[in-house]
Amino acid sequence: MSSGSRFGRTLAGAHFDRSEHTQFSGERTSCLKFEMVDSQYYLPNDIGISALDCREAFRLLSPKEQLYAHYLSRASWYGGLAVLIQTSPESANIYALLQKLFRAQAPQQLKATATAAGLSAEEYQAFLVYAAGIYANMGNYKSFGDTKFIPNLPKEKFKALVWESLVFEESPSDIEALWGCCSEPLYSLEDKVKQLGLGDKGITTYFSGNCCLEDAEFAQKFLDSKKLSAYNTRLFKSEVDGKRCYEVRLASAEKADCCDAEKGGETFCGRYEFEDAVFNVKRGDYSFLMEKVCQNLEKAMAHAANENQKKMLEEYIRSFTYGSVEAHKEGSRYWIKDKGPIVESYIGFIESYRDPFGSRGEFEGFVAVVNKAMSARFAQLVSSAEVLLPELPWPPAFEKDNFLKPDFTSLDVLTFAGSGIPAGINIPNYDDIRQTEGFKNVSLGNVLAVAYATQKDKLTFLEEKDKDLYIKWKGPSFEVQVGLHELLGHGSGKLFVQDDKGKFNFDETAVRNPETGELISSWYKGSETWDSKFSTIASSYEECRAECVGLYLCLNKQVLSIFGHEGEDAEEVVYVNWLTMVRAGLLGLEFYTQESKSWRQAHMQARFVILRVLLEAGEGLVGLKECTGTDGRPDAVITLDRSKINTVGKSAIQRFLCKLQVHKATADVEGGRALYEGYSAVTADGTHDFLRLRETVLLRKEARKMFVQANTFFKDDAVKLVEYEGSAEGLIQSFVERFPDDAEEVEAQLLEMTRADSTCWC
Repeated sequence: MSSGSRFGRTLAGAHFDRSEHTQFSGERTSCLKFEMVDSQYYLPNDIGISALDCREAFRLLSPKEQLYAHYLSRASWYGGLAVLIQTSPESANIYALLQKLFRAQAPQQLKATATAAGLSAEEYQAFLVYAAGIYANMGNYKSFGDTKFIPNLPKEKFKALVWESLVFEESPSDIEALWGCCSEPLYSLEDKVKQLGLGDKGITTYFSGNCCLEDAEFAQKFLDSKKLSAYNTRLFKSEVDGKRCYEVRLASAEKADCCDAEKGGETFCGRYEFEDAVFNVKRGDYSFLMEKVCQNLEKAMAHAANENQKKMLEEYIRSFTYGSVEAHKEGSRYWIKDKGPIVESYIGFIESYRDPFGSRGEFEGFVAVVNKAMSARFAQLVSSAEVLLPELPWPPAFEKDNFLKPDFTSLDVLTFAGSGIPAGINIPNYDDIRQTEGFKNVSLGNVLAVAYATQKDKLTFLEEKDKDLYIKWKGPSFEVQVGLHELLGHGSGKLFVQDDKGKFNFDETAVRNPETGELISSWYKGSETWDSKFSTIASSYEECRAECVGLYLCLNKQVLSIFGHEGEDAEEVVYVNWLTMVRAGLLGLEFYTQESKSWRQAHMQARFVILRVLLEAGEGLVGLKECTGTDGRPDAVITLDRSKINTVGKSAIQRFLCKLQVHKATADVEGGRALYEGYSAVTADGTHDFLRLRETVLLRKEARKMFVQANTFFKDDAVKLVEYEGSAEGLIQSFVERFPDDAEEVEAQLLEMTRADSTCWC
């Protein structure tokens, strides 16, 4: 994050028989291309699925803490369903269909039905994996990469299973109608729907289907003029009497738009003439879900540990009731003040990665328990921050006036509701709070423990001699990188601001641009923010800056010592951290869409940019060669000269990192965009043919793991934790049991929300 910082593939769906395609290289290339393109849109049957272990952490909580965690989890799970609506027009319909199928018959029971419907064992497994993918991603687009995925079984087989099911037998007309709503988009791979995007670049439900980039920019101008945040909004465009009309829809339980002063205050609901258009700011998006969130936050408040937690929850309730981002910011201030809680949480419209314009937040809520042993290391890193920050390669004037020591804890996740689970988080994302009041960092320990485990035979693009080192040191090195990325990456750097009253937060007569030696000539004005200024590149640019800080400061022996690494072990951690980064840069090509020349994942774009910077450094620091694999198919090998990391590598990152910070601090959008988009370009020109390498990466990609999470239930005056096995069946069952009291009502409301907006996407 910024979850801000968020800290990732077996072929399926294509059937490549080498024996048929060995005579002519043209035929073989064509077949490979078919296989690569096809497999992007399926989840493989052997995809990794792991259970997040939180049993011991939960057991150690007091009864009061367990109740607090339980109700926060309930609020998170209800709110997380909004992501279905935020992802695609059909996601909620698919979710409802799957819930009804599995509520009537558990996966094991449905297996006999599948056999009777004519599905093979492989096809039924593909069906289960698809269902698990819908639940894990909260929709039919991958949370990491924003690519659509479809079932890896024929449409007629999927339909046959539905028609043979118990729920169809019980409610044939309802299920047939639901199938009719989602069967076409469920399987569609038309160019526009292959990935998320705005206008002709993809599908999005943050904007109505008739919106383009110019509409997003125009709406941002309006929002800025009213000092309204876009975080909890969606934008719908229409035309009335030849005049452009925009509806800015706020997420809130309350639907009424009147009496604004009484209802949350700062949402400015109403009708506004703006330039040659009309804007209507309205409440009520995801109203049913926001009401459920508020009800459970109310219950959690009764079990809060202190006054800060109570006030935090009060403000969150006000935010989700009336659609007020200002109330959420106020709640975030109390959250920052709540130092070292046993049960940590955060909830709201947080990350803007999936808004094609980069301003609207996707809902997420997490609840986690502190891991005290690991947190002690991060506390040491926080204590050393004021010594480490001056090591960063920009002048003191470009650093915050005061380093506000944050909480930095390692947590075991109990609940993470949303489209995906990161390994580390740095929040809140509100720049004005981060700059002057502080932030928190968390590392999600039980996610790290299972997310990045790699089998040697699936480890791509490395020399054999590097593979054992990588497997041994990937975990420890990633822990260091996450810590530095979150705390000193996202936590560093000043933004130069002139407020509405003309007051500067820097000496405009003295601060000079270290790149040019001239006085700085641009800065943020009034309500401008990093996200609103840098919009489409903001998320990835900031992730790149944080990743560079991690690479740069991991060379510091004091940092390595904090994490328990000395001598040769410390050198191995540095080597594997840098090797992981350049390999990740190559893997990042999976997340580039050639047709629209766009990136679908902020972190992977950032890592590709870093690879380009280090390749450009030359002197043999990084090597990237194309070759033929032992299987006869295209392959590549990436190498890193460890003897040059502290010289050539450090200098390259030092220069690049300074440029990134200068453009960011001075609101130099033009310069920052030119720099970042230059390194982000994926072309066949130059020393490396990245377009051809992209095809090789797609050919050898490994699917990202999915996680199974526990449920909590309040029964007999106690909270009970129920865990599930790490499998597609376990993931499905966890969702079937997630809403025991009102599942049918929840699904009916999701279907109604979808129906109400169904004409907006054409």
